[in-house]
Amino acid sequence: MPPEAPRTEPRHAAAPPLTLSAEVAEALDVGAPVVALESTLLAHGLPRPDNRAAANEVEAAVRAGGAVPATIAVLDGVPHVGLTAEQVDRVCADPDLAKLGVRDLPVAAALGLSGATTVSSTALLAEAAGIALFATGGLGGVHRQSAETFDESADLTALSRTSLAVVCAGVKSILDVPATLERLESLSVTVVGYRTRTFPGFYVADGGAQLDWSVESPEQAAAVLAARRELVPGAVVVANPLPADEQLDPGLHDRVIADALAAAETAGVRGKAVTPFVLDHLHRASGGATLAVNVRLVLRNAELTGRIAAALATAAR
Repeated sequence: MPPEAPRTEPRHAAAPPLTLSAEVAEALDVGAPVVALESTLLAHGLPRPDNRAAANEVEAAVRAGGAVPATIAVLDGVPHVGLTAEQVDRVCADPDLAKLGVRDLPVAAALGLSGATTVSSTALLAEAAGIALFATGGLGGVHRQSAETFDESADLTALSRTSLAVVCAGVKSILDVPATLERLESLSVTVVGYRTRTFPGFYVADGGAQLDWSVESPEQAAAVLAARRELVPGAVVVANPLPADEQLDPGLHDRVIADALAAAETAGVRGKAVTPFVLDHLHRASGGATLAVNVRLVLRNAELTGRIAAALATAAR
């Protein structure tokens, strides 16, 4: 892979200094489509060594969609947009790699620390680099019991402040899905379903909430993003559900989540600890099927995002 092309000048006053890979820098310079990818999935979301193979597969899916992948991470205090193979190795192999949201970026930069970027920080760094499309698995959202715990993902606020489109499989249905959509509406984040008016629930195609808008093609999604960027800052969420024959069995999904939430209540598990508690139950009860579903939906989202990025680039010419 070509060497990196450092760019130490921020794109705007509030942007952090970035280092772009040579491939990403060249693509951006000529107006070629580029898709940002988060690194938390690799460092914290998938087990080793499966995560390293998945990293290659996700980047390949973006290329199959017609765009250049730009996996983002912070290494020794420096945000990197586009990673070399050796840097991906490092992200996937380091068990102590921090998880960095937007609030954590200043600490990592000041102290020269390394970390994987979440949805919120990936969106910030992607926009700073001039990247308009971002692929991920699922967004963070409003947690159950949020009225008591005030537990809400920073992803939502970050998306209200970044002008890009993120393709995802909705949010995990262990969260409060209707409240998450209400919060996105309050933040004026545009949400469209991809060939659906049903908001997906990550592992399942139906998250139990309806959407006002949908798009039927990458070209339509690109047009919505272009219009949003002309109108007002803020993100477009493209919710891309798994096909019914690729989702986790909905009956198993609903039953295990109900059992896990009851078990969490009995055990006194509260706040942020509830999500990993329930996910662990779901993983064990499904015999590990949730991992396969997770990888499938990320690959589908990556390819679709590549196609939207290519459509946006074509329209801009």
